Amino acid sequence: MARRELLTDDERRLIFGVPEGEAELIRHYTLSPADLDLSADRHGSRNRLGFAVQLCLLRHPGFGLRAGEATPEPLLTYLAHQLGVPAASFRDYSRRAQTRLDHAGEISVHLGLRAFTRADVPLALELAAAAAWSTDKGAPISRGIVEGLRTAKLILPAVDTIERAGLAGRARARRRAAEALVATLTPEQLGRLDALLVNDAHLSSTPLAWLRDAAESPSTTNINGIIERLSFVRDIGITVEVVGAVHEHRFRQFAREGAAAPAFLLSDYSLGRRRATLVASLVDLEMRLSDAAVEMFDKLVGSLFTRARRGQERRYQATARDVGQLMRLFGRTIAALSEAREGDTDALAVVDDTVGWHRLLAAKPQVDALAELAGEDMLAAASERYATVRRFAPAFLDTFAFRAAGAGGSLMRAVEILRDLNRRNRREVPDDAPLPFQNKQWKRLIRGEDGRINRRLYEIAVLSTLRDRLRAGDVWIEGTRNYRRFDAYLLPKREAIEVAAGLPIDIDVTAYLTARARTLDWGLKRFSRLLRQGKLEGVSLVRGKLKVKPLPPITPPEAEALDRRLDALLPRVRVTELLREVAARTGFLSAFRDLRSGKVHENPNAVLAAVLADGTNLGLERMANASQGVSYAQLAWTHNWYLSEENYRAALATIVDAHHRLSFARHWGDGSASSSDGQFFRAGRERAGAAEVNAKYGGEPGVKVYTHLSDHFASFHSRVISATASEAPYVLDGLLLHGSSLAPRVHYADTGGATDHVFALCHLLGYRFLPRLRDLADRRLGTIERPANYKGLEALIGRPIRVDAIAESWDDIIRLAASIKAGAVAPSTMLKKLGAYKRQNRLDFALAEVGRIERTLFTFDWLESPLQRRACQAGLNKGEARHALAQAVYAHRQGRFADRTLENQEHRASGLNLVIAAIAYWNTLYLERAAHHLRDRGEPVTDALLAHVSPMGWAHVGLTGDYLWERPDEIAPGNYRPINEPSARLRSAA
Repeated sequence: MARRELLTDDERRLIFGVPEGEAELIRHYTLSPADLDLSADRHGSRNRLGFAVQLCLLRHPGFGLRAGEATPEPLLTYLAHQLGVPAASFRDYSRRAQTRLDHAGEISVHLGLRAFTRADVPLALELAAAAAWSTDKGAPISRGIVEGLRTAKLILPAVDTIERAGLAGRARARRRAAEALVATLTPEQLGRLDALLVNDAHLSSTPLAWLRDAAESPSTTNINGIIERLSFVRDIGITVEVVGAVHEHRFRQFAREGAAAPAFLLSDYSLGRRRATLVASLVDLEMRLSDAAVEMFDKLVGSLFTRARRGQERRYQATARDVGQLMRLFGRTIAALSEAREGDTDALAVVDDTVGWHRLLAAKPQVDALAELAGEDMLAAASERYATVRRFAPAFLDTFAFRAAGAGGSLMRAVEILRDLNRRNRREVPDDAPLPFQNKQWKRLIRGEDGRINRRLYEIAVLSTLRDRLRAGDVWIEGTRNYRRFDAYLLPKREAIEVAAGLPIDIDVTAYLTARARTLDWGLKRFSRLLRQGKLEGVSLVRGKLKVKPLPPITPPEAEALDRRLDALLPRVRVTELLREVAARTGFLSAFRDLRSGKVHENPNAVLAAVLADGTNLGLERMANASQGVSYAQLAWTHNWYLSEENYRAALATIVDAHHRLSFARHWGDGSASSSDGQFFRAGRERAGAAEVNAKYGGEPGVKVYTHLSDHFASFHSRVISATASEAPYVLDGLLLHGSSLAPRVHYADTGGATDHVFALCHLLGYRFLPRLRDLADRRLGTIERPANYKGLEALIGRPIRVDAIAESWDDIIRLAASIKAGAVAPSTMLKKLGAYKRQNRLDFALAEVGRIERTLFTFDWLESPLQRRACQAGLNKGEARHALAQAVYAHRQGRFADRTLENQEHRASGLNLVIAAIAYWNTLYLERAAHHLRDRGEPVTDALLAHVSPMGWAHVGLTGDYLWERPDEIAPGNYRPINEPSARLRSAA
């Protein structure tokens, strides 16, 4: 069996190799005056240079000059220049081994160093364990050992010794973490942990497998199943406080292993490791089950009102014919009354003669029914499904301890009243029960004419209000991830102030508002003048409404012809060969490491096949059946232990960074701009996990994949979201959380990604947000000065911007922006909570006011600059090309998301995005070679035309068929495939 390694070859060179770059040479190997004097005492140039080399190498990397090891030429040249001797003289330095040894001993004494011995092994192990307490990665563990040995004035031992110490130290750190996690558990708790892996006849599985197998589709049965599992976990009595016994990374590592490992594999772990893994799993499961229960409660309560609204709409549609008849009857009645009035005759007689009094009387029940339907409140309609509510609400309210601050006290009393009624099996709500509802109509409905509170209406109203407050974060649940107190997501105020100093704005509110007011005033006046003078291309004001003409396409026919010509020249390649070539050129496979050991997979083809199974939606079993060289067992193991979201993200970042370095990609952009858009995928089943019905995409349920694309076609981020979710909260997620070296500063999005909150945060964080707004002409401009100052714009100006509200909440705005910038919280988390308020709170309103300023300034730029509008259109068109490629790649199972869990859906989306990124990178490589080929033949291939070429084509890529993973590579490492030149193929055949 091959020995386990701590480091990759690249990491080994980086940590233990001699640097050759100019900056690194200057940093590590610049000789001090004392060093020069010490070297000058040696006899002959070869000894002076050799002495200096040993001196420097003992300082960094710390091994000294080792026998048989070549000294890099840049180091010799740099030291020789400082000493004033020829670099070639070093060749004669090793003639006498004793001289080298004498110099090494003298330098060791001078530096206070001694050799590493067996007695120092315990020190190395402790250094490794200390470094490994917070990480499993080999590089920081090795650096921890090296730095510790240097501090102890020890000459570094062999690299192999350091790596073996690192592996042993990492194992020691894991054992200590495992001991710490179980140290406070009672024998009874330990026994219940062990029982989690024993098959239970009642459950038809192990308790651990049952706990993990919680359904995600919203139903009363499923929410009660989640609550039952949550009660089971809580009964074991392991509290979240155990997390503090170990480093956060160590806990996450145990939790990840526990989530991935089946019961039979955990049974093979050592006792301490198995129990620690189960402890972390239970803590993690409690949080996940709590979040799942609240999320399902949210969906179930929301569905009451959604179904009520749909029922009302159906009833409206069913009465459409009756409404038409009644309106015609009403019209004839009005005409008869008008005739009677003009002729000064008896109105009732005229109505009876022309309409028929009996017809009016017969229509009254229909009129009353329609009036009742129109006035029906959704709360009353939702209460018709009260029996459904009773199947889950009591258990849900008893399961969680809700917390609220300030004004939330009345809601907490209402929740407690419902709990008490449920426990005592009483129906009557006390007359003095609080009515914590903002809807005044609800209060009138709930407390009837007799003054008594309607239990059905009251309970549903309380649950609906609780749902909204949980979403917003002003009601929270301890021990959850997604439903914590709003402030809990933000940095502490002191840390936020430090981070805020790096924001690209003036954080003094007076100076900030003064500068923005000046800019806004100048922009409004300029826009007013240009609009009056008719100097805005394609923009006019017609009867108080803006008219913006669509811009004509600017892609020249020559560019379209060139695009087709270049696509035809691209080599024909199987997707398996393409992925292997991209892996060889970028090294992205090194990101897929074993979840437990951190090792790179021994069979790269298994990783690629598992990724392609996700990316094409083929699935593991069908991929194994269609493949040569990998089995289903290999793929299942690989998918379980190597294809985590973290590894997918790191692999994608590797490809994106490599794409960014390609010179040919500069024809499309420099990476400073990006775009994002959502793509709808239908679900494979009626009620699959996150699947929802969005009427925009038809009547079938599905999900959206929200994707970010750089201006040079690198697909650098993707995320699965609900089909009915707003896209706006996720715009900043991709910009801040993608993990690659890209740093876009300009971002394009469609209307669905644009809200005033997004405008505000993009500005505060230094992004220029340029969305394409379909309803731009209907959005009102904001002003700080009087609207009368801007002649001709009165019809376009809305209410004044509340700068007083901005000033009042400025500290909270800055704290929010700083928390997002520091990565303390995902932007989507905070934007969804702010958007959940039925009535805006102070921070929500103030942030929207900042966004109104930025949206107004954006409107000027957009309307005044056709170039900007074209740039946005081009950026979004690139996203459309990416969507077309995604549909081609994700072709199996009719392109539907068949997985029922959000985690598996995320895996599918990540695999798809990685395959797309690999195809775009490969196409860019060969488009450059195809362009050079055409230029060599004298054909016109200008940079202006190449700017319109896209690397998102796939006609030349064999995406389906048999997947031959063990076929030998057709090209040598570092070489390229021949272009697809028809004349060359004909000559070859001849």
